[in-house]
Amino acid sequence: MAGSGARELAERVHAVAIHLLRRVRGVDAESGLSAARLSALSVLVFGGPRTITELAESEQVTAATMSRLVSGLAGSGLVSRDGDARDRRRVRVVATAAGRAALEAARGRRVDRVVALLSGLGPVERRSVREAVAILEDALGGS
Repeated sequence: MAGSGARELAERVHAVAIHLLRRVRGVDAESGLSAARLSALSVLVFGGPRTITELAESEQVTAATMSRLVSGLAGSGLVSRDGDARDRRRVRVVATAAGRAALEAARGRRVDRVVALLSGLGPVERRSVREAVAILEDALGGS
């Protein structure tokens, strides 16, 4: 699908994805965390413990920036720094139970926004959305 139709479709998917993200992230302020802290916490909750360097690479920020973000999360009790059993010089950042709960609550609010949007659709439209999501998941490798 390399023709002009592919470009137009890609532009529409891109625009819809951005508009959907903007709509759902409107509830993020209720978490009391910045978007950067929520994003880093999400990596830890869904991806598991990381070093500061690994977390910085995941979030595409410098290690110094990530260190400040982690300090704020740790100060709020949302993450802890644990020593690596194999390499005592290495420290891994781990989401705490409170961090998981905060992230799950924030994610729940976002999902609720999507539910509200989807509830305005009829059964045929919801089925079409379900099919489109499955196709995109497959294209992204099951993410």
